[in-house]
Amino acid sequence: MSTSSQSLHGIDREALQRIVEPIVRAHGAEIVDIEFKPERGGWVLRLYVEKAGAAAQRLSTRDAAVDLDLCANVSRDLSPALDVVELVPHAYHLEVSSPGVERPLRAEGDFVRFAGQKAKLKLREPVGGQRVVVGRLEGVADGKVRVVEGSRTHEVPLAVVESARLVFEFGSSSSREHKKKH
Repeated sequence: MSTSSQSLHGIDREALQRIVEPIVRAHGAEIVDIEFKPERGGWVLRLYVEKAGAAAQRLSTRDAAVDLDLCANVSRDLSPALDVVELVPHAYHLEVSSPGVERPLRAEGDFVRFAGQKAKLKLREPVGGQRVVVGRLEGVADGKVRVVEGSRTHEVPLAVVESARLVFEFGSSSSREHKKKH
């Protein structure tokens, strides 16, 4: 489930992170995830970044978001560094972006950090007869993430989570903020 277990199609992930992390940190950000995959226009090396300290401070997606200038600056500084080390086996496009409001959940800490938010989990094997669970994250205990779906509570072993992401609920946070103000 952790980022380190995700395949990078022949790229040495640790070597790549040794190049990427100092550059991202120099811009006041931290790496959320790295992807390398084929898409229509060719191969894409995609880095998702957020503000430095966001994970440790358990910031919301909104508070952890980075702007376009930061992404462009990281990309500008990272591109020549990657060209020099030649870790990527063939031509690719480099993209640096924020993970967004429907960000992937990769590590156990992500499920803890975003407790109370809605998420969609796709499972390698069924849990409670379901291969897809959508509901509110309620934390992690004993290697299982608790997901509340209406009146049902699922205890999903992290080991069976194939992929997970937050689910954006239009107007949910703004309506809560609006109620608080009045």
